[in-house]
Amino acid sequence: MTTSAEPVRPGPLAARPVVLSPAPRLLRLPGVYRPQEDTALLAAAIGDLAIPPGARALDLCTGTGAQALTLARRGAETVLALDLSRRALASVRLNALTRGLRIRPRRGDLTTALGEGPFDVVVANPPYVPSPAATVRSTRGWDAGPDGRAVLDPLCGRARTLLRPGGTMLIVQSRLSDVDKSLEMLTAQGLRAEVDRSARIPFGPVLSGRTEFLEAAGLIEPGQRMEELVVLRAVR
Repeated sequence: MTTSAEPVRPGPLAARPVVLSPAPRLLRLPGVYRPQEDTALLAAAIGDLAIPPGARALDLCTGTGAQALTLARRGAETVLALDLSRRALASVRLNALTRGLRIRPRRGDLTTALGEGPFDVVVANPPYVPSPAATVRSTRGWDAGPDGRAVLDPLCGRARTLLRPGGTMLIVQSRLSDVDKSLEMLTAQGLRAEVDRSARIPFGPVLSGRTEFLEAAGLIEPGQRMEELVVLRAVR
């Protein structure tokens, strides 16, 4: 993906269109998800949060730890950074160490998070890219099944359990992976859910190589080469 973005005109699900700044430069071991537009969009949303004193925070699918670092800078007392990739966790440790920030990296997924919760703040940049093939180790940082919801569905379905009363969850995803379904699943649990902000970006290499599949699946219009990223905010 590129780091340029087009503002989205406000609509029912485009509450806060933004122009993205470049993603942060972080140490990243080979194979770890590279910070890019979705990283920057989620970080901007975290920047607007009121982090309560003594807050417990979770960065799920942490990658390089970009969001965990943001949470620690914003004053969260404890920050748990979860990922299935050992290389990602090593990257988190290096990035936290070089910045003097306290973050607890741990290998795990949603099940691990549920055992550690509840939290005051949960942020997630989960895999959400629709894929015509089975997810393998090298693509698990972004591939998420034929509809892009292999991780989003269980995450949205257990969001309330992850949050303390008054807690906030921020999730970044593409509109290609059904934003409406995420909102419906979140509100069905009694959470106040909305689109916090959005940005349109050109297809990157992964989506550009899947346009035939995406068109056949009805996920994009013929000739479409832009996607919309959104950050969802859910409050318990």
